Amino acid sequence: MLDKNSKIYVAGHHGLVGSAIWNNLKSRGYNNLVGKSHKELDLLDGVAVKKFFDEEKPDAVVLAAAHVGGIMANLQYRADFIYQNLQIQQNVIGEAWKHGVKKLLFLGSTCIYPREAPQPMPEDCLLTSALEYTNEPYAIAKIAGLKMCESFNLQYGTNYIAVMPTNLYGPNDNFHLENSHVLPAMIRKIHLAKCLNENDWDAVRKDIKLRPVTITNADGVPANVLSGAEVLSDGRVKVDENSSEDAILFVLSRYGITPEAVTLWGTGAPLREFLWSEEMADASVHVLLNVDFKDTYKNSVKNSDGITEIRNCHINVGTGKELTIKECAEKIVAEIGFKGKLNWDSSKPDGTMKKLTDVSKLHSLGWHHKIEIDEGIHKLYQWYMQGICINHQTI
Repeated sequence: MLDKNSKIYVAGHHGLVGSAIWNNLKSRGYNNLVGKSHKELDLLDGVAVKKFFDEEKPDAVVLAAAHVGGIMANLQYRADFIYQNLQIQQNVIGEAWKHGVKKLLFLGSTCIYPREAPQPMPEDCLLTSALEYTNEPYAIAKIAGLKMCESFNLQYGTNYIAVMPTNLYGPNDNFHLENSHVLPAMIRKIHLAKCLNENDWDAVRKDIKLRPVTITNADGVPANVLSGAEVLSDGRVKVDENSSEDAILFVLSRYGITPEAVTLWGTGAPLREFLWSEEMADASVHVLLNVDFKDTYKNSVKNSDGITEIRNCHINVGTGKELTIKECAEKIVAEIGFKGKLNWDSSKPDGTMKKLTDVSKLHSLGWHHKIEIDEGIHKLYQWYMQGICINHQTI
């Protein structure tokens, strides 16, 4: 059991979930926390990670650091997703074991489950059939991470637990138009479309001052757009608060954002489950403080060769509730007040059509969610707008 003086290293403490876990631990009186930014500690660098563990000697580790992104990023950067995540996990989990860390919590994703998994998805459907192609490299990396935890526990008697959250959203989310997850991406796209629809160029410029927008290259971009934007050394075209209206309109249109409509990827038919990131943090800390490896499986099973099998010890974290992407987008439109149209580009991939988590194990371990999707969308849009206002005043 960790006490209030235990030193806890939160890897990824500036990220969506890591920052929420950090704050949750603080609120519970755990103040001996260690966090390093990417500039301070590159988790891909095994020598640097070893040096960090040599110096800090944490009692517990929360591995919330990962290379993440949406469908587009997962398709385009497949090597990055498998290489970087495997490397981070190898370095952090390996050094935690070598340095005698008492407790480790590994954060994965429910994309580990097969594309055609039974619904809702129980932990024991892992590795029963093929994965969704679009995020297969990321999923394989996360499966490797949870199996590392499971294997160290079985061989060395460690107490490393893996939690698999559903789709997360909340404060400190990534709103990059290409690399963010579906819900924050929709919020930003619909917000920008509303600003354009209302001819509120001040609001548009405030948004892209905080988060400049780029498109991949200048091929086929009209001269008047190029003259009003910035062409970067790698050929990308960038717009920010100083760009011309023509340039901003052109670049945003590449992401389906126009004054008249927002066009989103796919058909809108896939069903998704969304969990507020601060609730994911609360569930994670609950597991870190109250759940041991022996609590994560009911019975060991002897196979036909007489070998005792202990597997699928990870824990799903979610709400157990779902809605379609289209329904979610319509809720965001209503929250933001966009008066234009919502279109769908069915030539783009939908991803897995349905992936609802079975959260019965989590419930049996004493944790339930409280924040429903309507409240969560409202809270996130308020956070997003507050961030734009604060940064506009201080930059």
